[in-house]
Formats: sequence, structure tokens, C-alpha cells
Amino acid sequence: MPIQRLNHAVLFVSNVERAAAFYTEVLGFRRIGGMPGGVFLQAAGSANDHDLGLFQSPEPARSHRPGQVGLYHLAWEVDTLREMGRVQEALRDAGALTGASDHACTKALYGADPDGIEFEVTWLVPDSAVEQELREMTAPSRPLDLAAQIARYGADTPGGPRTDFAIWQRFLAGQAAE
Repeated sequence: MPIQRLNHAVLFVSNVERAAAFYTEVLGFRRIGGMPGGVFLQAAGSANDHDLGLFQSPEPARSHRPGQVGLYHLAWEVDTLREMGRVQEALRDAGALTGASDHACTKALYGADPDGIEFEVTWLVPDSAVEQELREMTAPSRPLDLAAQIARYGADTPGGPRTDFAIWQRFLAGQAAE
């Protein structure tokens, strides 16, 4: 059986407590356990025993540099555009918001944690709207206008769940035919 989904991520960080504070206070993770030099966090609504592990780096002076070989970013999903707005404000207040993009089927915020590790917070357009979003797509990415997306979809509309992969297949087949 093939891999189904990402279960959790583990990051080496320069300061475990500082990183744990960022992920709990800014992104809303819950601290659920730990051990010397490590902390385990769980995303709200998750059934995982942990979604993110943070471990003290054996080389804390060595910093992450975007573009180097290794992890580029992690993507965390939110259920509603209201929550995306809350996260956007929290990231902005923390000085951690680095960008915001509309990728047609996903709406994304980008940020960096205190060690510069990049991440994405994303909302999945409901399945019923994916084909229309793909038809309207003029570029792979455009600036995100969160207020316009809330006006279009509503602040509390659940995103996703991407149950119909055939939508993508039809779209890609249509692109190849052009």
C-alpha cells in the first residue's frame, strides 16, 4: 500500500522553548509532552499523538539558509478562511509573515519560525469550487486577497477535503490538449 499522508514532522531548532512558544502562541499548536531536549506538539483537531516534534539542535549556531539542500517548508492546513485570517494576524504581530499567495485551489500564507524555518498555512478551496478556480487560473500564483476570498467563500466555509482527484485529472488532461 502506498504512503497515505504526512503524519508528523520533526525539526531541529536552536532553542526548544523559544520554538515551542512560537508554534503554540502563533500557530495554535498544543504542547502535549516532551523529554530533555525535545517537545511534542499537536495541532488543534488532530488525532495524532503529535504533529510536530521540536528537538534541540546539536549545532545551534548553524543556521538554516533558504535554498540549501534540505527541507524547504512544511504546510499546515486550516479549516476556514476565518482561521486563516487569525493566523495571518498572529504571524504579522510576531513579525513572522513572509508572504501570501493565491494558488487557485489553495490559499496560502507563508512564514518563518524563530530559526528561519519556512512554513505554509493553507486553506483548501472546497471540492465543489476546484474546477472553477482552475478555469480562472491565469498564473500558478498570484497575490492573496484574503478579504476577497472571504467575500467569495464565506469566513466559515470548511475547506477541502479533496475527495475527488478526478477533478485534477480532468484539468490536467484539458491543459495537455491545448
